[in-house]
Amino acid sequence: MTAPFPTATITGYPRIGARRELKRALESFWSGRIDADDFSRSVHTLRIETYHRLAGLGLSEDYAIPASYSHYDHVLDTALTVGLIPSSSNGSDFDLTEYFALARGTASTPPLEMTKWFDTNYHYLVPELADDTAFTAHPQHLLALVAEAEAAGHRVRPVLVGPLTLLALTKPAPGTTTRPFDRLDELTAVYHEIIGSLAAAGVDWIQFDEPALVADIPGTSDEELAEAARHTYSALSATEVRPRLFVTAPYGSLRAGLNGLAGSGIDALGVDISSATRAVDPQYVQRLRTQVPDHVRLVAGIIDGRNIWADDLRTSLDVLRELNRETVSVSTSTSLLHVPYTVEQETALPVDVASWLSFAEEKVTEVEALAAAITEAPEARAAAFERADRARRTRSESARVHNDAVLARTEAAAAHTGFRTDFATRHAAQQTLGIPELPTTTIGSFPQTPEVRRARADHRSGRIDDTDYTALMKDEIDRVVGLQEELGLDVVVHGEPERNDMVQYFAENLDGFATTDNGWVQSYGSRCTRPPILFGDVSRPNPITVEWSAYTAQQTSRTVKGMLTGPVTILAWSFVRDDVPLRESADQIALALADEVLDLEAAGIGVIQVDEPALRELLPLRESDRADYLDWSVRSFRLVAAQVSPRTQIHTHLCYSEFGEIIDAINALDADVTSIEAARSRMEVLDDIAEYGFEREIGPGVYDIHSPRVPAVPELVELIEAALRHVPADRLWINPDCGLKTRGYPEVRAALANLVAARDEVLTTRADRGRGDHALVGAGQPPR
Repeated sequence: MTAPFPTATITGYPRIGARRELKRALESFWSGRIDADDFSRSVHTLRIETYHRLAGLGLSEDYAIPASYSHYDHVLDTALTVGLIPSSSNGSDFDLTEYFALARGTASTPPLEMTKWFDTNYHYLVPELADDTAFTAHPQHLLALVAEAEAAGHRVRPVLVGPLTLLALTKPAPGTTTRPFDRLDELTAVYHEIIGSLAAAGVDWIQFDEPALVADIPGTSDEELAEAARHTYSALSATEVRPRLFVTAPYGSLRAGLNGLAGSGIDALGVDISSATRAVDPQYVQRLRTQVPDHVRLVAGIIDGRNIWADDLRTSLDVLRELNRETVSVSTSTSLLHVPYTVEQETALPVDVASWLSFAEEKVTEVEALAAAITEAPEARAAAFERADRARRTRSESARVHNDAVLARTEAAAAHTGFRTDFATRHAAQQTLGIPELPTTTIGSFPQTPEVRRARADHRSGRIDDTDYTALMKDEIDRVVGLQEELGLDVVVHGEPERNDMVQYFAENLDGFATTDNGWVQSYGSRCTRPPILFGDVSRPNPITVEWSAYTAQQTSRTVKGMLTGPVTILAWSFVRDDVPLRESADQIALALADEVLDLEAAGIGVIQVDEPALRELLPLRESDRADYLDWSVRSFRLVAAQVSPRTQIHTHLCYSEFGEIIDAINALDADVTSIEAARSRMEVLDDIAEYGFEREIGPGVYDIHSPRVPAVPELVELIEAALRHVPADRLWINPDCGLKTRGYPEVRAALANLVAARDEVLTTRADRGRGDHALVGAGQPPR
């Protein structure tokens, strides 16, 4: 007999470990400190401990726990499982050498392209689909996860990215003549085979994640996607002997796809009805009530899987009752991949702020409390409801949250467009900076050595005082500046040794934010961040970066670039307030950063970079919602530099985005120089730039810093020359894709040396061509 769907569940869980055990295992394996067997034992322990912990928190029913673990990326895992990426592995796990070569690259092969997972700060690896790709089933990894958990006493739910979402995230390989969606029936047949393998292993429930169904996918209408969902899941449901199918639609509301998916024969439907989604689509709960058949188990994702505020359990219980269903399960709106493990580890947070928060473990208890209250009453989990009531009341009453001076300043700036003056005027004024043709620079950060990290930790703990700490940081700046001068970089940076993270560092120096000690969230692979918590109105009590940039300028005759993180990125990579509109917080952060920009300019810093790598990240998934977002996000960026002189050159940096979708917004940022990720896609982005007619200066990255490989000079020359086919030499900058903090000095030195050498080779070639042109003209021939 098939097990019933659990009344309380989650759709995914953090996989890095509460103390980043996965990160340590990965980096030890990559460095050769442990072998494959040691790595496998480490991650086996991590998975089993996670299952035990979740069961202890209340997910004790069969199939309440999803087997959502991944060594690196769940999209890569699914792509290997269905043969979208060919795999040589037939064992119980992926071939680790092959797996990590795809994820990280090797000395001879680049990794898969990487981009953002929907509108989150998680990065996934982008599969490529060629005409000759033959989908094949490789269910061994899933079967091993199921058997491992069962041996430890847990019946877990295998998880795969659904076929529609997998194809929506896949790009055609070069030379491919068909769209990925043209291969949907072939892929569905392989999913069918995997389902059969799981049925034979005794699995009762399998989870397919289909976030593509709540998004507008370029080239495919909502109606076409809805019909594809109906067709696909009708085919997968048709088998008589199979696990029951649980399909989730996180990150927003189903629109055209709701009827087709609900009526396709699936057994359970997971929907996002968090307060954030209900605010965007107020009718969603009513549509779920009337359009989901009674025989489909509705899994109500009402606990917000993306933000960290304690849930208003009484309001959530009212929403669940509004669904008016005899049977409903309670879940999270998304995987809990996006939040830290537990508030209990945060002993340094202000006590009142900590009481307003729920991380992954606390969210599991909220899910369980609501599930119990549906069938009984709030009194069934009185302590949980009392905590929720207290959090809501004390947060609304707190003097920490509101600042009248900040509110008045923000209101006064509400009508400012943020524009300085036209680009032609600024470009002419900036010639005094003396920046050469095809200038070289970096995006800002340099490797964070163990010594630098130790100095920061010692300063934070009080083991060294401010004077000693400042001296250590200046020693590191001297080293970084010396290296850049030695390599011949034209515009130098101070390397950011004082910054633990490009967002957290600013949050620590702005009022209105709190930061955590252990609030780690996976960004990709072993890369983890600690998103700050924006709980109140934002202001800058003191200068943040001026001392470091001014010191750097004293150590070199070269142009120095100051480095800031922009308001949208600070928002995107923080846990944000849910009591005010995002645009209001964006303006507050922008005005605080504007004070910093003016102070940098006054200190003689003539080039200032305001990073906005997350501009595309917050773009709403639905086209109809985007214009308003782009309006306020672009304006907030412009506010940062609205008051500086035309002689001050403002840079920005964007990465891992589908730039063609927001090219109007990139242009409207009105930065003098825009650096963008381009190496992994081999300058594909420049087609969009050229087609648009982008007229400002641009630096398409030629060195992919997310891979440990060092690009050779000929490879870099090829990329620079490709860029020159789209961008005039007087508007082209040569730089890496992103900051260098995660790399080591040996590879950075080699890669940057090659970058400068490639630029010099291109300049020499251009000069030789110019001399040839003069000779031909002198001989009566027309120039080329």
